[in-house]
Amino acid sequence: MVAARVRVQEADFDASHEIARLRAGDPRVGAVASFIGVCRDLNEGDAVATMTLEHYPGMTERSIERIIDEAMGRWQVFDALVVHRVGQLEPLDQIVFVAVTSAHRGDAFAACEFIMDYLKTQAPFWKREQTATGPRWVAARSSDDAAAARWAEAAIKG
Repeated sequence: MVAARVRVQEADFDASHEIARLRAGDPRVGAVASFIGVCRDLNEGDAVATMTLEHYPGMTERSIERIIDEAMGRWQVFDALVVHRVGQLEPLDQIVFVAVTSAHRGDAFAACEFIMDYLKTQAPFWKREQTATGPRWVAARSSDDAAAARWAEAAIKG
């Protein structure tokens, strides 16, 4: 049975368990790159009490699968995993986990960063923060768009 490459869930995750499961029994793996995104207590100068993440079930998972497929087509990657939490989160809570296995670190690092950059701009998640002045939706950031755009430029040059 092939393990799912994408999970969207309310429950927390254990990064070491996820990495062990991802690389289990594959002697080709020479590199594992991973990233964990964590909920902060401050955004745009305001204290954040909670953040609520919403998504469109089914559509979100398919979108993330396409991102992983693109990364696996660009780099020599054996496997990848994205675990993204939804629901109400508090500062210090883990939000997202991305891990990539490859024979070499360069491919693993690049694919992991690519997946995370595209998650921030292409995956259908909506974030609402609770601040002292009330709730607010988190707008897309130009810095996230710029990070994703550099991968498109690299594909054109490559």
